[in-house]
Amino acid sequence: MSPRNAGKKREEFLKLRAEGKGRSEATEIVGVHPKTGAEWDNGIRKIGGGRIYPDGRLVDYKRGMTTTVTASGVVTSKPAPGMAALEKSISPRYLSLQERERIYALHQSGETIRSIAQSTGRSPATISRELRRNNTPLGYQPYSAHRQSATRRPRPKPSKLAAECELRKYVVEKLEVGWSPEQISHRMIADHPDNTEMRVCHETIYQAIYLQPRGGLKREVEKCLRTGRARRKQHRSAESRTPRFRDPMINISERPASVEDRAVPGDWEGDLILGAGNKTAIATLVERSTRFVMLVHLPVDHTAQSVRDGLIQTMGGLPKLLRGSLTWDQGVEMAEHLAFGTATDMDVYFCDPHSPWQHGTNENTNGLLRQYFPKGTDLSVYGPKDLEHVCNLLNGRPRKTLGWKTPAERLGELLSVA
Repeated sequence: MSPRNAGKKREEFLKLRAEGKGRSEATEIVGVHPKTGAEWDNGIRKIGGGRIYPDGRLVDYKRGMTTTVTASGVVTSKPAPGMAALEKSISPRYLSLQERERIYALHQSGETIRSIAQSTGRSPATISRELRRNNTPLGYQPYSAHRQSATRRPRPKPSKLAAECELRKYVVEKLEVGWSPEQISHRMIADHPDNTEMRVCHETIYQAIYLQPRGGLKREVEKCLRTGRARRKQHRSAESRTPRFRDPMINISERPASVEDRAVPGDWEGDLILGAGNKTAIATLVERSTRFVMLVHLPVDHTAQSVRDGLIQTMGGLPKLLRGSLTWDQGVEMAEHLAFGTATDMDVYFCDPHSPWQHGTNENTNGLLRQYFPKGTDLSVYGPKDLEHVCNLLNGRPRKTLGWKTPAERLGELLSVA
């Protein structure tokens, strides 16, 4: 978007906002990113490779420098913070001036780092780092220490890899031969044990590659990363993900402890094994305490409706004792889980995304089933009698985890006791 275009869109956006339009609606009408609309709302202007803020700050991401814009020109050097700024408490995370004065007095009186930490309520590592980083030729001075801390605080800071130097050369050379940023970061210490300037964490290397304006590494270095991505992949937490199904799911974390310890029969794990081109499937069910296997015939397809009906038909005839719960992954075939649970009076628990170990018994069973249903075959050719035959073979096979009893024998013992 050209500066002239951006200026017109900004005027149109501000006009819509003045008319009472919401920010989301205004950005959609004008056709700009919501983040751009938020910046315009807050009076932030984009200029070159940086941003000008309403308070006069100019953040230049290309040079990694924060300057101050005044009516008479640009001031690139910040004045030393005054007493009011020094004494202002920013956050309990940071040492205040009063705490530094107390550290100075205790240090002068010969107190150890641990006793100073105990007196101030801080970690010994915090006290040790404070005395080391903010030392002066005259020793530790509280006001000088606080001023140094305030000077280091502004962001963004220039990247260690922005300028041509030995550190940058080392990183580029290792990236070009296929090393990962983490390998480079750790190996650098072994290759340059006495040069403290040759230190950089792997995150700094990633930022230098992905955030080009701040990083300064050449664009072609991106090709050396094993992922081949020019942009960083965003990872969302499980809480921020859009729910997979319309009906609310019960997460596996809410599954009772009795299911976890396999003390009571009737808790099942389920999944699909897929055939050629993922067009055909068989639903697999395994009981957690006895490893008893049941297979669900899906002759037409493996949609949510077909899986629901097949599971209800297979499990609906089981005695109440064996209809406790079902654990499944978040596959779309279980979209009708609420209807299945209502029909069978069973609770359905869902594993976290990409966590196959949370239903490991079923994963193991599916591996055994591939002996009879190889990958890449058309599973629709197997009828109900074929599935029953395979079930009988697996349920009649002695298992080490069952003390060399078979799943069928173990299930029979539990049912006879009940």
